[in-house]
Amino acid sequence: MATLRLEIVSAERSVLDDEVDALIAPGVEGQLTILPHHAALLTQLQPGEITIRKGGQETNMAVSGGFLEVMANRAVILADTAERAEEIDIDRAEKALKSAQEAIAGRGAAEELESALAAFQRARIRVEVARRRRRGMGGGREQ
Repeated sequence: MATLRLEIVSAERSVLDDEVDALIAPGVEGQLTILPHHAALLTQLQPGEITIRKGGQETNMAVSGGFLEVMANRAVILADTAERAEEIDIDRAEKALKSAQEAIAGRGAAEELESALAAFQRARIRVEVARRRRRGMGGGREQ
C-alpha cells in the first residue's frame, strides 16, 4: 500500500516525522482527508483534532491551528501547538476548560471574550482527544 510522508512541527519541537496511510486534519473550511499522492495543497488549519492512520492503527493529536502543505507525496503541518493524546494532562486540560468557561460567563470586554472563547476551544479539543484515548485504550485501537 502506498504511503505519504508526514511531518508535524510546532514552535517548540518536531512532533512527528513518519510514513502514514492517511491524515485527517481540521481545515478552515472543514475536515481534510489527505491520502498518498494527494494533489498539491496549502491551507490554514483551525484548532481541532488531527487523526493519523498507519497500518490499521489511529493516532490522535490536538492542534491549536497552523498550516498544512501537501506537495510531492509529502504533507507538512506547521502547527501553533500540537500534542499527542498521550501527552495531554487531562486534569490540567479540564481545569483550563473550566477556567475558560468561567471567563466566558464573566462577559468582559469584546477582546477578553474573544480570548476566552479561543482558550475554551483549545481546552475543549485537548480534553476530547485525551478522553478518546482513555476510552480507546481498552478497545484495541491506539489513539
